[in-house]
Amino acid sequence: MNAPLKPQAPDHSIAALRARHGERYRWLLLLSVMVGTMASIMSSTIINVAIPDLSQHFGLGQERAQWVSSGFMAAMTVSMLTTPWLLSRYGYRRTYEGCMWLLLAGGVAGGLAQHFPLVLVARVAEGLAAGVVQPIPAIIILRAFKPNEQGRASGIFGMGVVLAPAIGPSIGGLLVDGLGWRSIFYMVVPFCLVSLWLARRYVPTNAPGGAAADPRGATLDWPGLLLATVGTLCLLNGLVALHSGTGSAAVFLGSAALALVGFVTLQRRMLKNHGRRPDGAVAPLMNLSMFTDRRFAMGSIVAFIYGIALFGSTYLLPVYMQMGLGLSASYVGGILLPAGLVLAVTIAIVGRLADRQPTHRLVSIGLALLAASFALMVTIDLSRPGTTIALLVSWAILGRIGLGFILPSLNIGAMRGLGHTHIPQGSSVINFLRMLGGAAGVSLCGIVLEWRISAYGFRLDTASTNPARLTAFNETFLMLAALCALALVAAWRLREHPASR
Repeated sequence: MNAPLKPQAPDHSIAALRARHGERYRWLLLLSVMVGTMASIMSSTIINVAIPDLSQHFGLGQERAQWVSSGFMAAMTVSMLTTPWLLSRYGYRRTYEGCMWLLLAGGVAGGLAQHFPLVLVARVAEGLAAGVVQPIPAIIILRAFKPNEQGRASGIFGMGVVLAPAIGPSIGGLLVDGLGWRSIFYMVVPFCLVSLWLARRYVPTNAPGGAAADPRGATLDWPGLLLATVGTLCLLNGLVALHSGTGSAAVFLGSAALALVGFVTLQRRMLKNHGRRPDGAVAPLMNLSMFTDRRFAMGSIVAFIYGIALFGSTYLLPVYMQMGLGLSASYVGGILLPAGLVLAVTIAIVGRLADRQPTHRLVSIGLALLAASFALMVTIDLSRPGTTIALLVSWAILGRIGLGFILPSLNIGAMRGLGHTHIPQGSSVINFLRMLGGAAGVSLCGIVLEWRISAYGFRLDTASTNPARLTAFNETFLMLAALCALALVAAWRLREHPASR
């Protein structure tokens, strides 16, 4: 008698899933990665409301405490460059699920940690997972949706993603006040569990483009990844060391510059030789030929400066409200909630506009509004307590409207000139540069703030509403406004040539 045949495993390729679920499948796939991206973004920003409590619990100074944020950013930034290789090697599902398990483990470990080094390790693990996940949605939007649907998809995705950091600080502030800083780490757990369930149903096993994942494909560019890691860490350490003496800062920043030169030289050599090598050879970590496209090059500059402003302000605003204005963590969350909800609505509206309006116009409007929101923070006057909260909410909302103009349009507009095969790397590079700016922005804001506060004869780790001390915060906000104004120059060059329309 013949042995009974084993039932075949269901086909989870992108073609099979599309046939199974019909036209709605692309939206189900977008929802699946949106939940995981919400978890990763929440883990990157929500920790900021807990930094004062965490630093007091472990007896940390400002320099060490900010590594809870900048360590996460550094890990996230470097791991983004590995996303194209991981997707081609292991496919969408295995890559995505592995990241969700690592993010979940980091959240649980951080909440249980009894020593600060363990908290930092947990944050680095979360950052590694979050970095790989971040470029995936843009790849899906550019490949699964038609050109006239990409803006709408990006808007809906962006609206869902920003709800996490919009609601997160409010809930996080309540948790910090009621349960302590450890509860912040556990907030990612339910999101990770839901994303893992959705991944089993809707995320395909294929590599980008529908091809089967190839475990024996190209080898990861380890030398390039090492140089990128060294350069990023040297940059961040150099920024941190600036306030303590120029000697060590110069060494770190000089090493970062050398690592950048070495990375660019290596990538150019690998790109030149890659076409003459057999299958399975090492592919360059970053395909520098993409920068010959003007829109991609200008979009990369905007993404870097935008990252500095976005993540620097995400760090600066809660610290300003708690350590400068003397507000509680839960009160800070309540102030930031309306701005976050306005951001979600703005992204949904601008996402539809992005299919009809030129990218450079939307991005330029967003940067102008963001710069104005930072510059207007100097108008907050504690001698008029009746207007303080109203102005805080107003300027926060203005800045979030600016972000809402930038987020749905920058990635898609910058990558529309790239070839189909370059989309995964293009998404990875844009996100990498944005997060590199973000990692530098968190450190830069912390350094400038502590420098200016010391110049006025105060300390950051003690709350005070002295007007002279608040001037240091205002000067830091003005620095961010100037950077956004600088990004406007590159944003205007995102416009298409008439011949390419």
